[in-house]
Amino acid sequence: MHSEKTLPEIRKTVVLKAPIEKVWTAVSTSEGIAAWWMDNTFEPVLGKEFILRSGQFGDSPCTVTELTPPHRLGFDWGKDWHLEFELKELDNQQTEFTLIHSGWDETKATEFGQPHSMIRGIMDGGWEGIVNKSLVRYTEA
Repeated sequence: MHSEKTLPEIRKTVVLKAPIEKVWTAVSTSEGIAAWWMDNTFEPVLGKEFILRSGQFGDSPCTVTELTPPHRLGFDWGKDWHLEFELKELDNQQTEFTLIHSGWDETKATEFGQPHSMIRGIMDGGWEGIVNKSLVRYTEA
């Protein structure tokens, strides 16, 4: 159920010049995720709890909620957020990658007391660089 105060999810889509298996490894292994995003204790096991180590913001508890190799990975992040990675195989050893960051609510704040409405804009810009620069650089290397 979504309240009226729900803010739009963040979606970032990029076409990577890399085969789907390589992109899947980048987004579904602890080493891969650490290389383009952040340090973590991730394991690709449904229901598995893990930690995202978000620097000055400390450790965020997460739980794997969806695992369909090599096409989809979803996990709950912190107390309100949900993250999904969608992969689609294209021709010529290319992969379309979409990141979906949902769980935004105007009435809520992060664990650090920052209103979702404020943080969403910051995260939107952050994901832009992470997906379009870091992930591209890592998977196309």
